[in-house]
Amino acid sequence: MAARDEYPTKFARDAAQTPFDVLSPRERSFIRDQSFRYRFSQQELRQIVAIAADLGAWNEVSIIDAWPRAPAAHPDTNTAKRRILADLRALWDDLKSNLPNYASFGAHTKPVAAKSTLGNRSRTQLGLGRCPVASTRTRCCNLMTLDVAENCGFGCSYCSIQSFYLGDAINFDPAFAEKLASLRLDRDRVYHIGTGQSSDSLMWGNKHGALAALIRFAENNPNVILELKTKSKNVSYLLKNEIPANVLCTWSLNTPTIVNHEEHQTASLPDRLSAARRVADRGILVGFHFHPMIRYAGWQGEYADLFEETCQRFQTAEVAMVSMGTLTFTKTVIRAIRSRRVKSKILQTRLVDCGGKLSYPESVKLELFRFAYGALRPWHDEVFFYLCMENPRLWRPVFGYAYPSNDAFENAMKSCYREKIRSRISASNPTAPRSLSSQ
Repeated sequence: MAARDEYPTKFARDAAQTPFDVLSPRERSFIRDQSFRYRFSQQELRQIVAIAADLGAWNEVSIIDAWPRAPAAHPDTNTAKRRILADLRALWDDLKSNLPNYASFGAHTKPVAAKSTLGNRSRTQLGLGRCPVASTRTRCCNLMTLDVAENCGFGCSYCSIQSFYLGDAINFDPAFAEKLASLRLDRDRVYHIGTGQSSDSLMWGNKHGALAALIRFAENNPNVILELKTKSKNVSYLLKNEIPANVLCTWSLNTPTIVNHEEHQTASLPDRLSAARRVADRGILVGFHFHPMIRYAGWQGEYADLFEETCQRFQTAEVAMVSMGTLTFTKTVIRAIRSRRVKSKILQTRLVDCGGKLSYPESVKLELFRFAYGALRPWHDEVFFYLCMENPRLWRPVFGYAYPSNDAFENAMKSCYREKIRSRISASNPTAPRSLSSQ
């Protein structure tokens, strides 16, 4: 009796551990046929599927058209297999060596569907803790994060939140306001708390009373610097209500190319800048995260325009901070990106190990950050600048100074923010809590 061929079972098992399902039916059939022919190992199949998924996401040639012809002298041997794999890797590496060009996508990329299923999920305790992406290998501001909602309704292709939660549901804790009100903090300590790490801070407005609860919390705890981080234009609640001076509203900004192709469902760049302008006109401090800065064909011109417009539209007294950062991935996030059926060039670049994560080489980071800091020169002396989640050795080449520790960085940031808050209290918001001004 002939021995049973177990490779089909092995192939099915190995393929299930890859983004095989995101490929077209024709591509799946082709890879299956080639796998049965060459008996690819699990690791070889994983790389082939990754290459196929990337070629599709980048709007490049399909894996079928890119597949090298087997050498005629070795039609069914390991030599032929090695040659095919080497040629595919060479094509893949060559595409990653060139600057991504979004012209092939047209004016816009088809947006990812919005996550709009809202639900309630009770939590045993308030979601207050250390920044989830903090690392001892990077210079960290020791931000505390507060989870107002679980999951983000936007669909940014590079976002790490997609690896934190399963499914598209946005969940609110029905007891969030009660838990937040009962939180007792050390009155002798200054806290910097951000709400934009597990979801967008403003996208849902005052849904489930979340913003109202946060504003009351800031009013009752003037030793808290509360940062609302967003890519939204939904600022209506902030414009209709009194906002204490210790609330900062910060926007993640990027170029039109990146917003249109990689930041799905978010507000446009003009809408974000207009929303920030309206908030600043209300006397609320604003800030800007140029993060992630992304290197692509034409990046210098678009980022230069973005920095110039931002400087022109806001005075330094209105701006608390500017952060800069680049793409930073875990392998889990990269797998999540490849598992989505979306056109994206976010992985069309060379990534190297940076403190246990994957990111641009330091030479590329220095190019991006020096360009940004130089373009924002009018703000150097009046706005707090920092690098987010970056190696400490990058600071001095970019800014001309560096902090010796995370605590020193944290203290400098808080000191600058508090000074801005005191100035805003004196200049434009006399009804806001004043106790911070005396600390």
